[in-house]
Amino acid sequence: MTYVVLDNCIKCKFTDCVVPCPVDCFYEGANMLVIDPEVCTDCGLCEPECPAKAIKPDTAKNLGIFPKLNADMAKIWPNLTAKRDAMPEAAEFCGKANKYEEFFSADPGEGGKKTKKLKKKKDADE
Repeated sequence: MTYVVLDNCIKCKFTDCVVPCPVDCFYEGANMLVIDPEVCTDCGLCEPECPAKAIKPDTAKNLGIFPKLNADMAKIWPNLTAKRDAMPEAAEFCGKANKYEEFFSADPGEGGKKTKKLKKKKDADE
């Protein structure tokens, strides 16, 4: 079992869930987070931390496309390991229906400090 980020994260992107994760399994898109099912250890620490209630175990019903979306996007989006401010429109969009169909973006986010450090190290080596 693993955990899955659902569409209520879209246009909210609260990152409270990232802080307790012991294995850094969150990846950041332009307007949502996903969990890498290959890294998630099923500890469950992230689920109660999500203000949008957008994280569920992959055994929950009605997850739709989100288990596959999490797995696919985690392969291409940057890792996020630190808390950031939510999106400015989070309060307006939290709980809004059909956010995937209307607002999902496959564009990557900025990622976390580990990603930036690795990039800087690579730049320094060149």
